[in-house]
Amino acid sequence: MTEQTTRLELPYILPSQAQKHVTHNEALQRLDAITQLVVQSEIGAPPAAPHDGDCFLIASAATGDWASQAGKLAFRQDDTWIYISPRDGWQAWFVENGQAKVLQNGGWSDIPLPENPRFLQLGVNATADTSNRLAVSSQASLFTNPPSGGGHQVKVNKASPNDTASLLFQSGWSGRAEMGLAGNDSFSIKTSADGATWTTALSISGAGRVFMPARPLVRAGRAAGTVSHASGTTSGFTDLPLQQGGFALGGVVSDTMKELVVPATAIYLVTLSLAVIASSGHTVAIRINGAASSFALNGTASAAKSLQSASFLVPLTADDQISLAHSGSCQLGYGTGKTELALMML
Repeated sequence: MTEQTTRLELPYILPSQAQKHVTHNEALQRLDAITQLVVQSEIGAPPAAPHDGDCFLIASAATGDWASQAGKLAFRQDDTWIYISPRDGWQAWFVENGQAKVLQNGGWSDIPLPENPRFLQLGVNATADTSNRLAVSSQASLFTNPPSGGGHQVKVNKASPNDTASLLFQSGWSGRAEMGLAGNDSFSIKTSADGATWTTALSISGAGRVFMPARPLVRAGRAAGTVSHASGTTSGFTDLPLQQGGFALGGVVSDTMKELVVPATAIYLVTLSLAVIASSGHTVAIRINGAASSFALNGTASAAKSLQSASFLVPLTADDQISLAHSGSCQLGYGTGKTELALMML
């Protein structure tokens, strides 16, 4: 019969042994050290002022009284060191690192997760909560395909068409852009300047049709009728039968005619259309901020009873004022599909 247990090396009390309490107490000391094992840190020399109950992992480059005890546990009990040889599978809480570790193949490492773990919440360098059950604080996140090759999909699912499945981009924890299926099954990209008011910049239906509801575009004209324009006069608009993206009517040009106000700085496709009823030779030019430009339509008497149209690429600045300048004399027809100015931001 051996004199100690196999796994924990606890000493047996032998038959007819004197001072049995000494052996019993030695076993209790080892159990006190090993049970609920807590390791303060891994060091190579005894600390200057250890406390009873302190336990240290002796580093490989041990010195002093620990020179021949590398890899063992040094447990302080009754002002002396008890040396314990740990075995594979032992687990301990390392106070200095704030981590639970396990001894595997002679080295202490983090306790591995189970093969198929399930977490109610998980924070990676961050604190998760019931709304954000996965929280990651990092400079980057990597999703890649397995070593065997292939691709990688990131899937965001929603329960019903009225729900949202999207990616939200924030600045200072306030939303600035969102893309995905937001409240319907059309893919959309929305933006916000303050996190409260949102504008849909792009929407793509399930059939693949693309809509840009915030794209500046307009058709500007006047009420149905016929107007004779004398040379040197200017005119504006009263009606916007089609407009989106912020176009509006501004200052008065003449009578009730107003200038068209540009909402955003960009290059615009501008189409000028004239329904010419009569002419003795005319030029209608686009005015930008009160100055006639080179973007114009010309015609002679032969242009009577015809529809003239020309398109231009025009760089415009937000709040530019657009109107028309007339040279020569002509009579123009107004109304839907007649004399009008159309602009679309490219």
